[in-house]
Amino acid sequence: MVAPYPPEATEAGWARRPIRLGNRTYEEGVLEPPPAVEDHRVVALTQRDRDILDFERSWWTATAPKDVQIRERFELSATRYHQLLGELLGTTDAMDYDPLVVRRLQRQRDRRRRARLEPRVVEEDGTQ
Repeated sequence: MVAPYPPEATEAGWARRPIRLGNRTYEEGVLEPPPAVEDHRVVALTQRDRDILDFERSWWTATAPKDVQIRERFELSATRYHQLLGELLGTTDAMDYDPLVVRRLQRQRDRRRRARLEPRVVEEDGTQ
């Protein structure tokens, strides 16, 4: 006799699949895990990712320049730090962790991108 499945297994998305052995079918079957999510992400935010978002929330309250703080706190160059931050801003996990900081940083990034890509407007008197 097959032991009954724990209710938490079916609540978590696991499904029973009948199995066939020879010409007999066993309806109680086996448990299968839920289908894989289409998203390629497997790991949620790491501690370093959370630390980066926490740092972005309040880095200006310290007296040292930001690049010095990045070097001391994360042992990363400013360039590598900003690469990681840019990748982080595109994740839903970061948005779930701290939506205010992520949206603020996305707005700043978009403003800088627009300023780089849009042509400068020159007024008739020659000022920009």
